[in-house]
Amino acid sequence: MDSSAKRICSNRPLAGFTADSTVATQVPLSPRDVKAQLVTFARGIGFDGCRVAPCAPPPHAADFRDWLSNGASGEMNYMQRGEEKRCDPQQVLPGARSVIVFALNYWQGAEPKSDMDAANGRVARYGWGDDYHDVIAKKLTMIDDFLRQFWGAQKCYVDTGPVLERDHAAEAGIGWHGKSTMLIDPKLGTWFFLAEVLTTLELPPDPPQQDRCGTCERCMTACPTGAITSPHRLDARRCISYLTIELKTSIPLEFRPLIGDRIFGCDACLEACPWNRFAEVSRESSFAASPATVGMTLRDYLELSDEQFREMFRKSPIKRIKRRGFLRNVCVALGNVGDLSDLPALHHASADPEPLIAEHAAWAIERIHLRCGALAAKLS
Repeated sequence: MDSSAKRICSNRPLAGFTADSTVATQVPLSPRDVKAQLVTFARGIGFDGCRVAPCAPPPHAADFRDWLSNGASGEMNYMQRGEEKRCDPQQVLPGARSVIVFALNYWQGAEPKSDMDAANGRVARYGWGDDYHDVIAKKLTMIDDFLRQFWGAQKCYVDTGPVLERDHAAEAGIGWHGKSTMLIDPKLGTWFFLAEVLTTLELPPDPPQQDRCGTCERCMTACPTGAITSPHRLDARRCISYLTIELKTSIPLEFRPLIGDRIFGCDACLEACPWNRFAEVSRESSFAASPATVGMTLRDYLELSDEQFREMFRKSPIKRIKRRGFLRNVCVALGNVGDLSDLPALHHASADPEPLIAEHAAWAIERIHLRCGALAAKLS
């Protein structure tokens, strides 16, 4: 994934200043006091959780290696490239003593209702507003500046670095491992982003949370493609989020009908989790839904030029899959939920200079003819 949200931080201290950077002091603070100020500071800049784990090898490193060896990571080759670092955080930051994990709620409440006559697609909730990489990276810059007051050296990551973030987050007690592999917190449910700061400061660790899933398997049964093959085991090659975001080539034919109207990511396993009934609307307004993600029909997306696409989604995480990936997904969704009125737009897309778009548009045209032809015959 893009590494723009990574910040490699120096050991330069902001010498002689307290946490609010306004009053000079020479009084050393205990690790417990530093942590207390950090938690307060993190809350003040918008994070909903700030907890600490020891900087140790992640508990599920062996499972991660097994997952890679079985090919379950699909085309996510960056996973293999960072395998050793993900299993040993000392290779990421030598001398690191603590992993500080942050949670940021992105829940925006009920999905906006559509009054559009034509079919529209579904974007996973985390993609409704501004790109979380950019939003969180700015906050981590502030966290780094805070920690440098205490002579800490840091490396900061937002879903981009070679760290098994969910393992460290579970060790810190941000949440527990749900059977979908998503972390769950009683107050936030599953609707939160993670960010990590590895630091050379030794801060008091927090205890992990108790696993409260019990016998519930709603997330597993809700997955349209059966990607959650067993509790805590996900085959990325079957996951709709992988198929619509990480996969850069053609979507396998067997999965296209199962994608439904999803055009960027999938929330099926999250929406099924009963802990989400306690979720509250995020304080972060940057994640509110934009007209580009909830206010357009599928056929309108097919009219976007590359320049128009980049302008429309310049602040959105959708920009990361580029026009070719996004319109590929739009074509699949139209094949599943479109009708005869969408055929002109699809015929135009079938002549797109980008072969990936043209291929999926042709598939969608065939699907609509089959579906609508069968319906017409039934009604006649």
